[in-house]
Amino acid sequence: MRYLRIAGTVGIRRPRPTDAAEFVAAARRSRELHHPWLAAPDTPEKYAAHLAKARRRDQQSFLICDRPSGQIAGYVNISGIIMGPLRGGFLGYAAFLPYAGTGHASTGIGLVLAYAFDTLGLHRVEANIQPGNEPSRRVARKLGFRQEGYSPDYLFIDGAWRDHERWAITAPASDG
Repeated sequence: MRYLRIAGTVGIRRPRPTDAAEFVAAARRSRELHHPWLAAPDTPEKYAAHLAKARRRDQQSFLICDRPSGQIAGYVNISGIIMGPLRGGFLGYAAFLPYAGTGHASTGIGLVLAYAFDTLGLHRVEANIQPGNEPSRRVARKLGFRQEGYSPDYLFIDGAWRDHERWAITAPASDG
């Protein structure tokens, strides 16, 4: 398996059409874990739509993998990417069972952030997290995100407009 970045037992790579069955099975077994925070693509059709979206210029998608087994442990998306003076995007992520709580997600997200800053040339990445989603808040804090604000009725998720906290991280200082 070719990974874009690795750290210990975790690697990140691009999603492929051949990942559909494994990804859909992981999303289905993790539905309760993700509810009401997000709805991962849990059908072949939704996964195909996810891949189509991943090919857009303003989107980058990654799978977090357990390297010893090669299994998909979670996924990360950077959407709404804008270059020019902003050079930023919005981060979304989820761990899949049985890897939730094992450190795979935070390690994988850290690898994606390094890739975003070093390879993609982004300067700022924002994560919008629902206030009650403590696991995502812990990951954001662990990775060095700072909480910048609060957005009422920010995103329509699970049939309702949900409030979100705005968390952000910027690239390590450099000349560019």
